[in-house]
Amino acid sequence: MFFQMKRSWNVLFLAGAVLAGTAFFSGPATAGQVAPPPLVLSPNLTEPWMMQLQPGAARRAAPVQRRQVQQPQVRRANWWSRRMEPARQQPKRQTRQIAPQFLPTIVEYNGKHKPGTIVIDTNARFLYLVQSDGTARRYGVGVGKPGFEWAGSHRITRKAEWPDWRPPAAMRKRRPELPAFMAGGPENPLGARALYLGSTLYRIHGSNQPWTIGHAVSSGCIRMRNEDVMDLYERVGVGTRVYVL
Repeated sequence: MFFQMKRSWNVLFLAGAVLAGTAFFSGPATAGQVAPPPLVLSPNLTEPWMMQLQPGAARRAAPVQRRQVQQPQVRRANWWSRRMEPARQQPKRQTRQIAPQFLPTIVEYNGKHKPGTIVIDTNARFLYLVQSDGTARRYGVGVGKPGFEWAGSHRITRKAEWPDWRPPAAMRKRRPELPAFMAGGPENPLGARALYLGSTLYRIHGSNQPWTIGHAVSSGCIRMRNEDVMDLYERVGVGTRVYVL
């Protein structure tokens, strides 16, 4: 408090001195002298000092106008929108395959049939192509379902690649949905190759359902995988003897 009062008296003294000097230099000019212009104090200089003499006067700062900057609007995608949903994994398609024991292999053969002969064991679901070195090529096959089994000996009378299919009348009677004719191709039940047996309706043929190999599923024909019947097709010719046991 004491220092504030002392400071106020110093300000008064300084203001008085300025006023006295102003009156001294603004007096009448003597001979040969030009009177100086009157000294005027700017209110901007005296106002801060006068405000200090007023007790309790608060300094008011000029209001600062803040410039409002408009923020750009950011469009946020909805989490539940289709674009933001996690990708749904499609269920994997299970492909049925042939049982491993029915894949082609070479086995020893000590039977009575001569090389070049085809022997089909319908109980074990195997087809053997007898070779000249005491071995046989063995393939897995599908055979006739119950009521359609048969046994006998025939020769291959015809060979066909991607054969057409004409279901017999008896088969169409059992299954009216079958067509009267189906052109050869991947969708054809006879598959990639067919070996026709004698004058019968039976064949050794391929299949577009490889998972049926090793089972009794056909109407009497001998089924093979497409790749297996294609291999057999190249190894045998018309006139080859076939034994079905």
